[in-house]
Amino acid sequence: MKKRFLTPTSVVVLIMSEDGGRILLQKRKNTGFADGMWDFACSGHVEEGESMTSACARECAEELKIFASPENFRFLTFIYKTDDVETYCYGYFLLEKYQGQPSIGESDKCAALGWFDTDNLPEDLIDDRKAALNAFKNGIHFLEYGWQK
Repeated sequence: MKKRFLTPTSVVVLIMSEDGGRILLQKRKNTGFADGMWDFACSGHVEEGESMTSACARECAEELKIFASPENFRFLTFIYKTDDVETYCYGYFLLEKYQGQPSIGESDKCAALGWFDTDNLPEDLIDDRKAALNAFKNGIHFLEYGWQK
């Protein structure tokens, strides 16, 4: 018998500067995933019974101390990702309107926050995040990542 409904689902939030030229990134630590690498401003698992946009709002409050309603998150792209360990579903959303100033809310999981030019991102940005940003720039709303082995 097949096991169903076991693929983990996460949300990833992209926050850009008002002029659209810079992106807010966080440096991960102590998470067990891509520690020491740069990630989009906010990411996290969708909890049972929670919508993706509600998860975005919750994660932004926890990780960045900023507040937004679920309707403030605009869908960008969806990545169905696999690697040698697991398969994940990632919903990527853009947040343009929020209250507060982004700051580190979980210092045990985030080593730094920084604004980066979208055309000059750090080399150690997580690979599928690079793919998501490229998809966003090119109007692509769905990617399968890691399946082409």
